[in-house]
Amino acid sequence: MEYIAHSENSLHETHSLSKHLHETAKLSSSFAWKEEYKPIFYLAGLLHDLGKYQAAFQEYLRSGGKRGSVPHASWGAGFTRIKHMLEMSFVIDGHHKGIPDNSTWKFDTEPFKRNEKEEYEAVIARFLEDNQIQEGELYKKLAEEISKTSSHREIFIRYLFSSLTDSDWLSTEKHFDKGISEIRSDISLPIEEMIQKLEAGLSKKPKEGKINQLRNAARYEALEKANQPCGFYSLSLPTGMGKTLTSVVWALRHAKANTLKRIIIVLPFVNIIDQTAQILKDIFGNELVLEHHSNFNEDDTANDLDEANYSLLEQRKKLACENWNYPIIVTTTVQFFESLFSNRPSKCRKIHNIAESVIIFDEVQTLPKEVILPTLQMLKDVQAIMKTSFLFCTATQPSFEKRNGFDGIENIQPLITDSAEMYKETKRVEYKLLNDLKPIDLSDLLKATSDEGASALVIFNTKKPTFDFFNLAKNDSRWENKYHLSTGMCPDHRKRVIRNIRDDLTAKRKILVSSTQLIEAGVDFDFPVVFRALAPLEAIIQAAGRCNRENNLGPSGGKVFLFKMSDSAMPDKTYAACANHAEEFIKPDIEQLHNPDTFNRYYAQVVNLYVDPDQYKINQARKDFNFHTVNDSYRIIRDSTEGLYMYHYSDESRQLFHSIEHKEFLSKDDYRKMQMFTVSVYRNFIFKNSANCKVMPQGFMVWYGNYDQQTGISIEPLEADKLIV
Repeated sequence: MEYIAHSENSLHETHSLSKHLHETAKLSSSFAWKEEYKPIFYLAGLLHDLGKYQAAFQEYLRSGGKRGSVPHASWGAGFTRIKHMLEMSFVIDGHHKGIPDNSTWKFDTEPFKRNEKEEYEAVIARFLEDNQIQEGELYKKLAEEISKTSSHREIFIRYLFSSLTDSDWLSTEKHFDKGISEIRSDISLPIEEMIQKLEAGLSKKPKEGKINQLRNAARYEALEKANQPCGFYSLSLPTGMGKTLTSVVWALRHAKANTLKRIIIVLPFVNIIDQTAQILKDIFGNELVLEHHSNFNEDDTANDLDEANYSLLEQRKKLACENWNYPIIVTTTVQFFESLFSNRPSKCRKIHNIAESVIIFDEVQTLPKEVILPTLQMLKDVQAIMKTSFLFCTATQPSFEKRNGFDGIENIQPLITDSAEMYKETKRVEYKLLNDLKPIDLSDLLKATSDEGASALVIFNTKKPTFDFFNLAKNDSRWENKYHLSTGMCPDHRKRVIRNIRDDLTAKRKILVSSTQLIEAGVDFDFPVVFRALAPLEAIIQAAGRCNRENNLGPSGGKVFLFKMSDSAMPDKTYAACANHAEEFIKPDIEQLHNPDTFNRYYAQVVNLYVDPDQYKINQARKDFNFHTVNDSYRIIRDSTEGLYMYHYSDESRQLFHSIEHKEFLSKDDYRKMQMFTVSVYRNFIFKNSANCKVMPQGFMVWYGNYDQQTGISIEPLEADKLIV
């Protein structure tokens, strides 16, 4: 009898079960970087569909029964549990539904719980006969010990799970859609060629001047450490000192020295992915750089490819987003970590390609402090099991090192040994305390900005004072233009305003910008004066990066004023506590903000004093092998917000809506276009303004209320002319 793995494809071909198992096993084994792992990875692939040898499953496939009506994963999981291959058992049990919690796994794999001992033995016999192997041959080369600690075992399970699910999907895809399968590429990292291109580009950059000399010196010092073994590294450089290029040239040399396969650049915000990716594309070519945003839906890529006339390269990139089989990946912190902590097959497919990679984290201080310990523990485990190097890049290096009371990372090696001189030489701003940080109101703040007689950027912690300050200033004739920036504006609107601000600054127009913290997320403005509401130290230093950025005003020519509002609203309690500590930290000596070690000391203190760095007990859940719990507990962003599509934002937003409103299903491209006209709001806002909200059959929500062309979503009455399409 021929046993089959899947039903007929479009060519009326069935998929041999033995062929599928061996194909999956071979692929899975190829994803293991270590020789001792390969037999384990192979056997997981060979046994994952053991349950498909059930007579009932074969009947279901041939008769066209209801999908999922005959479970099969628990059979392979039960068999491997009996044989004490627990890591493999978890993986096989979850290869469709996701890796379960320990309690669920125990229930799923209870031997013969279905009172089907006879059928169970028959399934094993069919498997052995169909694959022409002896049972004893299955375990010959298995490693006796995978790791020493529970967290090492946990990440090994994730690594094995990723390899198995990706292999299973690729084998299945090859059967059902050979065309898609053939589009996938296996582009290797052409290290020598990329090093030559990068160094050729760097050689053309100016070498004269103090800043360029410092930049080059930093790069050369970093490169001296490129030949060291895989581990943890840090690169702390002032803003504008070329962190991106220095980190990439080091990563390429490091990858060459350690035979690594790819470079993954992890950025905190979606809006800086494009600019970073473009820098790399300009150097290496478009074909080697993959951008993967956090709002990508891993489950629908292949189906989406047929909907548009994508180029072959575009199709390859879309498919590569599923499993990160690409030389250079630029992605977000959310995408990277929530995949790494996930238990879902679709999200976990990429994890095995984190092995044998250099991971560059940019602006690591943006990680939520409440998840810092489980994040660092996960990175330590990945490094131990998966042959990976991590580089932490920032102008304000947080204290991630292991110390008394903080289980951080041991032996983070700095690429720049002494950066204090570099920070001193690149000093661009002078910090000042407005009114000695005694509370002021918005009128006082407006006068202070005006007194400076120059374009000014004012950054608040929340939306309300940002809005109120803009409204207070918008009719003031002392500035040529006034702008408002907040997340109450849809991305297309913010993009347009940012472009106008840049144009005004280039043209030397005197302007005033009232903004929330979003301005600190990779928006490269260059203002002579910046006013920053009291905030955690990392936010203050980020704000200073928007002042005299190009050093056109000379050393210390920019001014950064810190102020405190009478109504000092903060986003949350942790933020407020860290801001208050920042005040205590800098008030006695504001000059210490120019010392690169200041932030390190501050970060260590606030984590000890105000933050439970494993508030959600994720480390314990990992030790207990509760994968589903970890998935639900780990979040980079915890705001309970919903996206609202801004119907009345523009003619373009209305036209797009009318082009999709009657579609039964929306494509990824549809969602990407909609994203530009969508504002995230708290659910309470939707509840209070439900009359202006409508849920569409496709699942997204539309805002039919007003949209202010200066400040964004508005609850003011709708203007009559906006009702005309």
